[in-house]
Amino acid sequence: MKLELRSITKRFGSLVANDKISVTVEPGQIHCLLGENGAGKSTLMNVLFGLFQPDEGQILLDDQPVSFAGPGDAMAAGIGMVHQHFMLVPVFTVAENVMLGHEPTRGLGRIDLAEARRQVREVSERFGFEVDPDALVGELPVGIQQRVEIIKALSRKAEILVLDEPTAVLTPQETDELMVIMRQLAASGTSIVFITHKLREVQEVADTITVIRLGKVVGETSPTSSAHELATMMVGRDIGLTVAKNPPTVGKAALSVSGLTMFARSGVRLLDDVSFDVHEGEVLAVAGVQGNGQTELTEALLGLGERVFGSAKLYGKELVGASVRTVLDNGVGYIPEDRTVDGLVAEFSVAENLMLDRSFAGEFVSQHTIKFSKLDEFARSAIAEFDIRTPGPAAPAGKLSGGNQQKVVLARELSRDLKLFVASQPTRGVDVGSVEFIHERIIAVRDSGVPVIIVSTELDEVLELADRIAVMYRGRFIDIVPADTPRSVLGQLMAGVTAA
Repeated sequence: MKLELRSITKRFGSLVANDKISVTVEPGQIHCLLGENGAGKSTLMNVLFGLFQPDEGQILLDDQPVSFAGPGDAMAAGIGMVHQHFMLVPVFTVAENVMLGHEPTRGLGRIDLAEARRQVREVSERFGFEVDPDALVGELPVGIQQRVEIIKALSRKAEILVLDEPTAVLTPQETDELMVIMRQLAASGTSIVFITHKLREVQEVADTITVIRLGKVVGETSPTSSAHELATMMVGRDIGLTVAKNPPTVGKAALSVSGLTMFARSGVRLLDDVSFDVHEGEVLAVAGVQGNGQTELTEALLGLGERVFGSAKLYGKELVGASVRTVLDNGVGYIPEDRTVDGLVAEFSVAENLMLDRSFAGEFVSQHTIKFSKLDEFARSAIAEFDIRTPGPAAPAGKLSGGNQQKVVLARELSRDLKLFVASQPTRGVDVGSVEFIHERIIAVRDSGVPVIIVSTELDEVLELADRIAVMYRGRFIDIVPADTPRSVLGQLMAGVTAA
């Protein structure tokens, strides 16, 4: 089936998320929509899937105009969508999830579960998915859950399949398996719209690439374009994709973690006897599929976690059991994984956000009164040094772009005297240009002799920054390996497979 999006425009108040976007997807084509987070890719696909109504423009299937009042209309027309966050019921079986919403019936309206099982087996055998219809979805690996989502779409006769950031929660091996599946689907005649911001995957699997920047199509190209060319199209200026990094000058162990364990309120073990050291002048990168204890690890180190046991000593001072303020006073800098929730107060000015963790200290406060002239001077200096694109120190932080918000957090943390720097997902939701800047600053911190812990689900980022790599799986450090460890080995570790 041929898909054409013609001059699609979608507004949210004064924000134009899609600005006259036109895209054509031919039958059996893997068409990639490439762009930064916030470029408008997912909004465009939500328009296609009937979740949003376009303010202007047309959708055409096989040259015939169509309109969808909701996802049901889109699915009936042959469009399936696999969302970044899966729409599955964990306590249901694969067959029950696949038939949900269009249950096959027999007799007196009774649900025909046998028919649902047959559909799962038929699609699985056709594409080699190897999915058990009777398996509970909640007990399946993430990569298999994604296959269930694809089976759901194909069982509803989807001829156009939209995959929204499909590799965000996959190991490298699962990503490779998905690429094979995509090619099989395309070869069978299914049209695929592949939404991503990862250049390597685009080059590997796409037939055609449409680049979207700030809600507009800025060009269409082929996968033979270099990563540098694609990145330049995404950002609109020439950028480097690798950070200049000399071999580390490693000093003594600064942070020593032993038997670090953390429990949820339910009693579930979130961190399981984690032990490691981080040395002066090195980057220890923590890799793993999201949800394997990375968030809990940073919370435990920063004093944010409850029910934490074990030890984490920074130059002999115990962090476990200490308050957040004590941890910060001991010289720990921290970039949280979600800046909008834990890193910034959106309504506060840039200057106020730059002093958040020092609002009680004498540098900017005297007798409970802010020294505004001192704060303004500091804020202007930080804005210049960290290239924060803002109208000025008084501008609300929430009005800045994602990359500039992250630079505010980075500037705040790196303007203190640090003994340890912890950065969780430091470039999530950040444009490629800001990624380049943030990576350079992280390496500069490391080169100054400060130990650095990076937590990232982006394997490319881990390999770019790491001096050593710790792989987390189900709350444990399954192994700590050298930075030049092959992707294939890292992928096995991320899936819980050890060398033994």
